[in-house]
Amino acid sequence: MAGGARSLPLITEVTDHPDRRRYEVTEDDELVGLTTYRLSEGVIDLDHTEVDPARRGRGLAAVLVGAVLDDARSRGLAVLPHCPYVADFIGGHRADYLHLVPEDRRAQFGLDA
Repeated sequence: MAGGARSLPLITEVTDHPDRRRYEVTEDDELVGLTTYRLSEGVIDLDHTEVDPARRGRGLAAVLVGAVLDDARSRGLAVLPHCPYVADFIGGHRADYLHLVPEDRRAQFGLDA
């Protein structure tokens, strides 16, 4: 880009904030999305995901939910995807994440087929 300004890539991070019961996704330290949860013994119930409307369509929700599910897996937590976006994400990435949802609960989230 001769003579034009170059934009640097944004730094995207996902962080768990247990005190707020939510994971947050930030770009250059600015909050742009979140997934809320309830945690009980061995289970994380993911109940809501949202991304700043001005930033939708860039895959931020997928980055966020993928990181949340990876964290749940690393912590040995079962996942209850009450958030429709999370349930759809798991349905689209069955090989990676379906095993996190207890088999006897999958029908409840449309993940039994």
